[in-house]
Amino acid sequence: MTGRTRLRPTLRLRLTLLNGVLLVGAGAVLVLLAWLLVRDALRPADERELLVKALVALVAIGMVGIAGGYAVAGRALRPLHQVTATARRLGETTLDERIGWSGANDEVAELAETFDAMLDRISAAFEAQKRFVANASHELRTPLAVMRTEIDVTLSDDEADLAEYRRMASVVRDASERANGLVDALLVLARSEAQTGGRLARRTEFDLAVGTANALSAMAHEVERIGLRVHTSLRAAPVVGDPGLLDRLAGNLVENAVRYNHLHGRLWVRTGTDGHRSWLVVGNTGFEVAPGDVPGLFEPFRRGGQERTGARGSGLGLSIVRAVCDAHGGTVKAVAQPGGGLEVTVTLPSADAPAAT
Repeated sequence: MTGRTRLRPTLRLRLTLLNGVLLVGAGAVLVLLAWLLVRDALRPADERELLVKALVALVAIGMVGIAGGYAVAGRALRPLHQVTATARRLGETTLDERIGWSGANDEVAELAETFDAMLDRISAAFEAQKRFVANASHELRTPLAVMRTEIDVTLSDDEADLAEYRRMASVVRDASERANGLVDALLVLARSEAQTGGRLARRTEFDLAVGTANALSAMAHEVERIGLRVHTSLRAAPVVGDPGLLDRLAGNLVENAVRYNHLHGRLWVRTGTDGHRSWLVVGNTGFEVAPGDVPGLFEPFRRGGQERTGARGSGLGLSIVRAVCDAHGGTVKAVAQPGGGLEVTVTLPSADAPAAT
Protein backbone atom coordinates (compact mmCIF):
# COMPACT_ATOMS: atom_id res chain seq x y z
CA MET A 1 0.00 0.00 0.00
CA THR A 2 1.36 3.45 -0.92
CA GLY A 3 -0.97 5.44 1.29
CA ARG A 4 -3.07 6.58 -1.67
CA THR A 5 -6.68 5.57 -1.96
CA ARG A 6 -7.00 3.36 -5.02
CA LEU A 7 -9.72 4.62 -7.33
CA ARG A 8 -12.32 2.04 -8.20
CA PRO A 9 -15.65 2.22 -10.00
CA THR A 10 -18.61 2.68 -7.71
CA LEU A 11 -21.55 0.33 -7.72
CA ARG A 12 -23.67 3.10 -9.22
CA LEU A 13 -21.23 3.53 -12.10
CA ARG A 14 -21.03 -0.21 -12.72
CA LEU A 15 -24.84 -0.50 -12.79
CA THR A 16 -25.04 2.49 -15.14
CA LEU A 17 -22.50 1.04 -17.55
CA LEU A 18 -24.18 -2.36 -17.41
CA ASN A 19 -27.54 -0.82 -18.23
CA GLY A 20 -26.05 1.13 -21.15
CA VAL A 21 -24.25 -1.92 -22.54
CA LEU A 22 -27.40 -4.04 -22.32
CA LEU A 23 -29.50 -1.44 -24.14
CA VAL A 24 -26.91 -0.90 -26.87
CA GLY A 25 -26.48 -4.65 -27.23
CA ALA A 26 -30.23 -5.19 -27.52
CA GLY A 27 -30.46 -2.36 -30.08
CA ALA A 28 -27.59 -3.81 -32.09
CA VAL A 29 -29.30 -7.21 -32.19
CA LEU A 30 -32.53 -5.62 -33.40
CA VAL A 31 -30.69 -3.61 -36.09
CA LEU A 32 -28.85 -6.73 -37.22
CA LEU A 33 -32.08 -8.72 -37.47
CA ALA A 34 -33.77 -5.92 -39.42
CA TRP A 35 -30.81 -5.66 -41.78
CA LEU A 36 -30.78 -9.42 -42.38
CA LEU A 37 -34.48 -9.35 -43.25
CA VAL A 38 -34.28 -6.51 -45.78
CA ARG A 39 -30.71 -6.60 -47.13
CA ASP A 40 -31.66 -8.40 -50.33
CA ALA A 41 -34.10 -5.64 -51.21
CA LEU A 42 -31.72 -2.76 -50.46
CA ARG A 43 -29.53 -0.93 -52.91
CA PRO A 44 -25.94 -0.16 -51.80
CA ALA A 45 -26.79 3.52 -51.16
CA ASP A 46 -29.83 2.59 -49.09
CA GLU A 47 -27.79 0.06 -47.19
CA ARG A 48 -25.19 2.68 -46.24
CA GLU A 49 -27.91 5.11 -45.18
CA LEU A 50 -29.54 2.43 -43.05
CA LEU A 51 -26.26 1.63 -41.33
CA VAL A 52 -25.61 5.32 -40.56
CA LYS A 53 -29.07 5.76 -39.09
CA ALA A 54 -28.67 2.54 -37.10
CA LEU A 55 -25.39 3.78 -35.62
CA VAL A 56 -26.96 7.13 -34.69
CA ALA A 57 -29.88 5.29 -33.09
CA LEU A 58 -27.53 3.03 -31.14
CA VAL A 59 -25.57 6.03 -29.85
CA ALA A 60 -28.80 7.72 -28.80
CA ILE A 61 -30.02 4.55 -27.10
CA GLY A 62 -26.70 4.23 -25.29
CA MET A 63 -26.80 7.83 -24.04
CA VAL A 64 -30.40 7.50 -22.89
CA GLY A 65 -29.58 4.16 -21.25
CA ILE A 66 -26.59 5.62 -19.41
CA ALA A 67 -28.50 8.69 -18.23
CA GLY A 68 -31.54 6.69 -17.20
CA GLY A 69 -29.45 3.97 -15.60
CA TYR A 70 -27.47 6.53 -13.62
CA ALA A 71 -30.65 8.10 -12.27
CA VAL A 72 -32.34 4.78 -11.49
CA ALA A 73 -29.20 3.36 -9.87
CA GLY A 74 -28.86 6.46 -7.71
CA ARG A 75 -32.44 6.13 -6.50
CA ALA A 76 -32.07 2.39 -5.90
CA LEU A 77 -28.80 2.81 -3.99
CA ARG A 78 -29.98 5.73 -1.86
CA PRO A 79 -30.93 3.44 1.07
CA LEU A 80 -27.47 1.88 0.96
CA HIS A 81 -25.94 5.34 1.21
CA GLN A 82 -28.19 5.97 4.20
CA VAL A 83 -26.94 2.77 5.85
CA THR A 84 -23.33 3.75 5.13
CA ALA A 85 -23.80 7.28 6.48
CA THR A 86 -25.39 5.92 9.66
CA ALA A 87 -22.53 3.46 10.15
CA ARG A 88 -19.97 6.24 9.75
CA ARG A 89 -21.71 8.43 12.31
CA LEU A 90 -21.85 5.67 14.88
CA GLY A 91 -19.66 5.77 17.93
CA GLU A 92 -19.86 4.58 21.48
CA THR A 93 -21.91 7.65 22.39
CA THR A 94 -24.25 7.50 19.37
CA LEU A 95 -25.30 3.87 19.42
CA ASP A 96 -28.91 4.91 19.95
CA GLU A 97 -29.23 6.00 16.30
CA ARG A 98 -31.07 3.67 13.94
CA ILE A 99 -31.82 3.62 10.21
CA GLY A 100 -35.54 3.13 10.72
CA TRP A 101 -36.22 2.25 7.09
CA SER A 102 -39.82 3.02 6.11
CA GLY A 103 -39.68 2.38 2.37
CA ALA A 104 -40.69 -0.64 0.35
CA ASN A 105 -40.54 -4.03 1.98
CA ASP A 106 -37.72 -5.37 -0.19
CA GLU A 107 -34.13 -6.53 0.14
CA VAL A 108 -33.03 -3.05 1.22
CA ALA A 109 -35.58 -3.10 4.02
CA GLU A 110 -34.23 -6.49 5.10
CA LEU A 111 -30.69 -5.09 5.12
CA ALA A 112 -31.77 -2.05 7.15
CA GLU A 113 -33.64 -4.21 9.67
CA THR A 114 -30.64 -6.52 10.00
CA PHE A 115 -28.35 -3.53 10.53
CA ASP A 116 -30.68 -2.07 13.17
CA ALA A 117 -30.83 -5.43 14.96
CA MET A 118 -27.03 -5.58 14.93
CA LEU A 119 -26.90 -2.08 16.43
CA ASP A 120 -29.31 -3.19 19.16
CA ARG A 121 -26.99 -6.05 20.08
CA ILE A 122 -23.90 -3.82 20.00
CA SER A 123 -25.62 -1.19 22.13
CA ALA A 124 -26.71 -3.81 24.65
CA ALA A 125 -23.16 -5.20 24.77
CA PHE A 126 -21.68 -1.73 25.38
CA GLU A 127 -24.18 -1.04 28.15
CA ALA A 128 -23.47 -4.40 29.76
CA GLN A 129 -19.74 -3.71 29.56
CA LYS A 130 -20.11 -0.28 31.15
CA ARG A 131 -22.30 -1.69 33.91
CA PHE A 132 -19.91 -4.56 34.49
CA VAL A 133 -16.84 -2.30 34.72
CA ALA A 134 -18.64 0.11 37.06
CA ASN A 135 -19.83 -2.69 39.32
CA ALA A 136 -16.46 -4.45 39.32
CA SER A 137 -14.75 -1.19 40.25
CA HIS A 138 -17.22 -0.67 43.07
CA GLU A 139 -16.82 -4.21 44.38
CA LEU A 140 -13.02 -3.99 44.33
CA ARG A 141 -13.00 -0.52 45.87
CA THR A 142 -14.79 -1.73 49.01
CA PRO A 143 -12.18 -4.26 50.25
CA LEU A 144 -9.34 -1.96 49.20
CA ALA A 145 -10.89 0.91 51.15
CA VAL A 146 -11.33 -1.34 54.19
CA MET A 147 -7.67 -2.36 54.08
CA ARG A 148 -6.43 1.20 53.71
CA THR A 149 -8.68 2.50 56.49
CA GLU A 150 -7.62 -0.22 58.93
CA ILE A 151 -3.94 0.32 58.18
CA ASP A 152 -4.17 4.12 58.46
CA VAL A 153 -6.13 4.01 61.73
CA THR A 154 -3.76 1.52 63.31
CA LEU A 155 -0.62 3.35 62.20
CA SER A 156 -1.97 6.66 63.49
CA ASP A 157 -2.52 5.19 66.95
CA ASP A 158 0.74 5.64 68.84
CA GLU A 159 -0.57 3.45 71.66
CA ALA A 160 -1.55 0.51 69.44
CA ASP A 161 -0.29 -2.75 70.91
CA LEU A 162 0.34 -6.18 69.43
CA ALA A 163 -3.31 -7.19 69.86
CA GLU A 164 -4.45 -4.17 67.86
CA TYR A 165 -2.01 -4.98 65.08
CA ARG A 166 -3.24 -8.58 65.06
CA ARG A 167 -6.83 -7.36 64.79
CA MET A 168 -5.88 -5.04 61.92
CA ALA A 169 -4.03 -7.85 60.15
CA SER A 170 -7.06 -10.12 60.46
CA VAL A 171 -9.36 -7.49 58.94
CA VAL A 172 -6.90 -6.82 56.11
CA ARG A 173 -6.57 -10.53 55.41
CA ASP A 174 -10.35 -10.97 55.19
CA ALA A 175 -10.64 -7.98 52.87
CA SER A 176 -7.81 -9.23 50.67
CA GLU A 177 -9.44 -12.67 50.47
CA ARG A 178 -12.65 -11.02 49.32
CA ALA A 179 -10.79 -9.04 46.65
CA ASN A 180 -8.87 -12.14 45.59
CA GLY A 181 -12.10 -14.12 45.34
CA LEU A 182 -13.65 -11.41 43.19
CA VAL A 183 -10.65 -11.34 40.86
CA ASP A 184 -10.72 -15.14 40.55
CA ALA A 185 -14.44 -15.03 39.75
CA LEU A 186 -13.88 -12.33 37.12
CA LEU A 187 -11.18 -14.45 35.49
CA VAL A 188 -13.43 -17.51 35.43
CA LEU A 189 -16.27 -15.45 33.96
CA ALA A 190 -13.99 -14.03 31.26
CA ARG A 191 -12.61 -17.48 30.51
CA SER A 192 -16.11 -18.93 30.21
CA GLU A 193 -17.39 -16.16 27.96
CA ALA A 194 -14.30 -16.42 25.75
CA GLN A 195 -15.10 -20.08 25.09
CA THR A 196 -18.75 -19.53 24.20
CA GLY A 197 -19.63 -21.09 20.87
CA GLY A 198 -17.83 -24.40 21.25
CA ARG A 199 -14.27 -23.01 21.34
CA LEU A 200 -13.37 -25.02 24.46
CA ALA A 201 -9.67 -25.22 25.22
CA ARG A 202 -10.12 -28.59 26.98
CA ARG A 203 -12.60 -31.36 26.30
CA THR A 204 -12.62 -34.30 28.68
CA GLU A 205 -15.39 -36.34 30.25
CA PHE A 206 -16.79 -34.96 33.50
CA ASP A 207 -19.52 -36.41 35.72
CA LEU A 208 -21.84 -33.73 37.11
CA ALA A 209 -22.73 -36.10 39.96
CA VAL A 210 -19.09 -36.30 41.08
CA GLY A 211 -18.59 -32.55 40.77
CA THR A 212 -21.75 -31.89 42.78
CA ALA A 213 -20.74 -34.38 45.48
CA ASN A 214 -17.38 -32.64 45.79
CA ALA A 215 -19.12 -29.27 46.07
CA LEU A 216 -21.38 -30.59 48.85
CA SER A 217 -18.34 -31.93 50.70
CA ALA A 218 -16.62 -28.55 50.43
CA MET A 219 -19.67 -26.82 51.95
CA ALA A 220 -20.31 -29.49 54.61
CA HIS A 221 -19.11 -27.31 57.49
CA GLU A 222 -21.32 -24.39 56.44
CA VAL A 223 -24.28 -26.73 55.91
CA GLU A 224 -23.84 -28.09 59.42
CA ARG A 225 -23.37 -24.62 60.91
CA ILE A 226 -26.73 -23.32 59.68
CA GLY A 227 -28.50 -26.64 60.14
CA LEU A 228 -29.62 -27.30 56.57
CA ARG A 229 -31.52 -30.46 55.67
CA VAL A 230 -29.92 -31.82 52.52
CA HIS A 231 -31.74 -34.12 50.08
CA THR A 232 -29.62 -35.65 47.33
CA SER A 233 -30.24 -37.93 44.38
CA LEU A 234 -26.96 -38.09 42.51
CA ARG A 235 -27.09 -40.37 39.50
CA ALA A 236 -24.38 -40.45 36.85
CA ALA A 237 -24.57 -37.43 34.55
CA PRO A 238 -21.53 -37.58 32.23
CA VAL A 239 -20.76 -34.63 29.97
CA VAL A 240 -17.78 -33.60 27.86
CA GLY A 241 -16.10 -30.24 28.33
CA ASP A 242 -13.66 -28.21 30.37
CA PRO A 243 -13.48 -29.95 33.77
CA GLY A 244 -12.36 -26.81 35.57
CA LEU A 245 -15.31 -24.78 34.32
CA LEU A 246 -17.79 -27.61 34.91
CA ASP A 247 -16.50 -28.10 38.45
CA ARG A 248 -16.92 -24.37 39.06
CA LEU A 249 -20.48 -24.55 37.69
CA ALA A 250 -21.48 -27.24 40.19
CA GLY A 251 -19.62 -25.49 42.99
CA ASN A 252 -21.28 -22.13 42.36
CA LEU A 253 -24.78 -23.63 42.33
CA VAL A 254 -24.25 -25.49 45.61
CA GLU A 255 -22.46 -22.54 47.22
CA ASN A 256 -25.25 -20.13 46.29
CA ALA A 257 -27.93 -22.53 47.53
CA VAL A 258 -26.16 -22.79 50.90
CA ARG A 259 -25.25 -19.13 51.36
CA TYR A 260 -28.63 -17.74 50.39
CA ASN A 261 -30.66 -20.01 52.64
CA HIS A 262 -32.47 -19.79 55.96
CA LEU A 263 -31.34 -21.28 59.23
CA HIS A 264 -32.55 -24.89 59.34
CA GLY A 265 -33.73 -24.59 55.74
CA ARG A 266 -33.69 -27.21 53.00
CA LEU A 267 -31.30 -27.91 50.16
CA TRP A 268 -32.00 -30.43 47.41
CA VAL A 269 -29.65 -31.59 44.69
CA ARG A 270 -30.35 -34.01 41.83
CA THR A 271 -28.35 -35.16 38.83
CA GLY A 272 -29.11 -37.59 36.01
CA THR A 273 -29.47 -38.09 32.28
CA ASP A 274 -32.44 -37.98 29.92
CA GLY A 275 -31.72 -39.19 26.41
CA HIS A 276 -28.70 -37.28 25.14
CA ARG A 277 -28.93 -34.63 27.85
CA SER A 278 -27.40 -34.60 31.34
CA TRP A 279 -28.91 -32.37 33.98
CA LEU A 280 -28.22 -30.91 37.40
CA VAL A 281 -30.91 -29.45 39.67
CA VAL A 282 -30.06 -27.42 42.78
CA GLY A 283 -32.79 -25.83 44.92
CA ASN A 284 -33.10 -24.19 48.30
CA THR A 285 -35.53 -22.51 50.69
CA GLY A 286 -33.79 -19.17 50.72
CA PHE A 287 -34.99 -15.62 50.43
CA GLU A 288 -38.13 -14.84 48.49
CA VAL A 289 -37.50 -13.79 44.91
CA ALA A 290 -40.13 -12.18 42.71
CA PRO A 291 -40.57 -14.10 39.43
CA GLY A 292 -39.82 -10.92 37.49
CA ASP A 293 -36.44 -10.60 39.24
CA VAL A 294 -35.26 -14.10 38.34
CA PRO A 295 -33.66 -13.21 34.95
CA GLY A 296 -31.66 -10.44 36.65
CA LEU A 297 -30.01 -12.96 38.96
CA PHE A 298 -27.86 -14.11 36.04
CA GLU A 299 -26.45 -10.60 35.54
CA PRO A 300 -23.05 -9.83 37.13
CA PHE A 301 -23.15 -8.45 40.68
CA ARG A 302 -26.83 -9.21 41.23
CA ARG A 303 -27.79 -10.83 44.49
CA GLY A 304 -31.37 -11.63 45.28
CA GLY A 305 -32.49 -9.39 42.42
CA GLN A 306 -30.58 -6.39 43.78
CA GLU A 307 -27.26 -4.90 42.78
CA ARG A 308 -24.37 -4.68 45.26
CA THR A 309 -26.26 -5.51 48.43
CA GLY A 310 -23.11 -6.34 50.32
CA ALA A 311 -24.06 -9.99 50.70
CA ARG A 312 -21.29 -12.53 50.95
CA GLY A 313 -19.83 -13.78 47.71
CA SER A 314 -18.69 -12.07 44.55
CA GLY A 315 -22.12 -11.65 42.99
CA LEU A 316 -20.89 -13.53 39.93
CA GLY A 317 -22.02 -17.06 40.81
CA LEU A 318 -24.99 -17.40 38.47
CA SER A 319 -23.31 -15.26 35.80
CA ILE A 320 -20.51 -17.82 35.70
CA VAL A 321 -23.03 -20.67 35.61
CA ARG A 322 -24.74 -19.16 32.57
CA ALA A 323 -21.43 -18.47 30.80
CA VAL A 324 -20.22 -22.04 31.41
CA CYS A 325 -23.53 -23.42 30.11
CA ASP A 326 -23.27 -21.29 26.97
CA ALA A 327 -19.68 -22.43 26.41
CA HIS A 328 -20.78 -26.08 26.56
CA GLY A 329 -23.91 -25.73 24.43
CA GLY A 330 -26.24 -26.09 27.41
CA THR A 331 -29.06 -24.19 29.04
CA VAL A 332 -29.80 -22.92 32.53
CA LYS A 333 -33.20 -22.09 33.97
CA ALA A 334 -34.13 -20.69 37.38
CA VAL A 335 -37.57 -20.85 38.97
CA ALA A 336 -38.60 -18.90 42.07
CA GLN A 337 -40.06 -21.18 44.74
CA PRO A 338 -43.31 -20.37 46.58
CA GLY A 339 -42.47 -19.00 50.01
CA GLY A 340 -38.87 -18.25 49.09
CA GLY A 341 -35.92 -19.92 47.48
CA LEU A 342 -34.81 -20.78 44.00
CA GLU A 343 -34.47 -23.94 41.92
CA VAL A 344 -31.85 -23.85 39.18
CA THR A 345 -31.75 -26.49 36.43
CA VAL A 346 -28.70 -26.90 34.21
CA THR A 347 -28.96 -29.08 31.10
CA LEU A 348 -25.90 -30.04 29.04
CA PRO A 349 -25.25 -32.45 26.15
CA SER A 350 -24.36 -35.82 27.63
CA ALA A 351 -21.08 -37.57 26.89
CA ASP A 352 -22.77 -39.93 24.42
CA ALA A 353 -24.65 -37.17 22.57
CA PRO A 354 -23.82 -36.88 18.85
CA ALA A 355 -21.35 -34.11 18.11
CA ALA A 356 -22.87 -30.85 16.90
CA THR A 357 -22.25 -30.05 13.26
